[in-house]
Amino acid sequence: MASLKEIKRKIKSVSGTGKTTRAMKLVSSAKLKRAEELARRSRVYAEKITEMIEEISQNVAKHADTLDNPYFRKVENQKRIDIVFVTADKGLCGGFNAQTIKAVNGIKEEYESKGVEVRLRGIGKKGIAYYNFNRVEMTSKIEGLSSSPTYAKAAEFIHECVADYMVGDTDGVIVVHNGYVNMITQEVRIDQLLPVPTENLKSEDVSKSELEIEPDEDDTLLDALVNRYLEYIMYYALIDSLAAEHGARMQAMDSATNNAKEMVRNLTIQYNKARQEAITTELIEIISGVESMK
Repeated sequence: MASLKEIKRKIKSVSGTGKTTRAMKLVSSAKLKRAEELARRSRVYAEKITEMIEEISQNVAKHADTLDNPYFRKVENQKRIDIVFVTADKGLCGGFNAQTIKAVNGIKEEYESKGVEVRLRGIGKKGIAYYNFNRVEMTSKIEGLSSSPTYAKAAEFIHECVADYMVGDTDGVIVVHNGYVNMITQEVRIDQLLPVPTENLKSEDVSKSELEIEPDEDDTLLDALVNRYLEYIMYYALIDSLAAEHGARMQAMDSATNNAKEMVRNLTIQYNKARQEAITTELIEIISGVESMK
């Protein structure tokens, strides 16, 4: 059995770790409240602009003979796609990053099995570090954006993908991130950005739509709407991922704190047993010494 001094040192060490994880939980809780509120407000706009684009995409599909916009054009035999993934810049958040990476790997394997080349574009230090370690080449990568999302940087990043799509360097763009459901649940979300899907609305929804699109020589308004949609969906993915990250970290630190408490309790019991054994041994030695002197 370990010595009393060693057990006492372990108790002190685990107690210190427990205090650290508890503090990290409180910090994540405070950050989560701010991120959750931002995500809630942003979700309303994201849902509305998505609904609008879905209606537009359905109308584009109905008028395919007169409307030929590259954002909505289907590519039958895709040769190359881009996967944009969002992970955290920091760890200590349980399986948050691992879930995103697992989803990306799954999509990558599925497309590659069909002979489609997959290019990765990474946001977040943890995901980038994973693929760098595994020597997987990435077309573009950026750190610091997932922990401090800004609309301007999100728009700049996604426009690099859009530019490649418009010139034919890639046939599709998919965004993968781990999204916020509630304080204890995260959900991996996979969104196809380009080409803009035209199958999302039900047929009855299309028939009820009052939106009609007429051919335009340069599609200026349509292009502006789609670009705003792409920018905001990328920005919302970052906000949604950040809220989920704080929720996952808060949950992970709560579990770590509880584990530390349990370990301290077990070590304390072990310490008391060792101390009792030491006292008993000393008493036996004293009694034996006294008896031998008689």
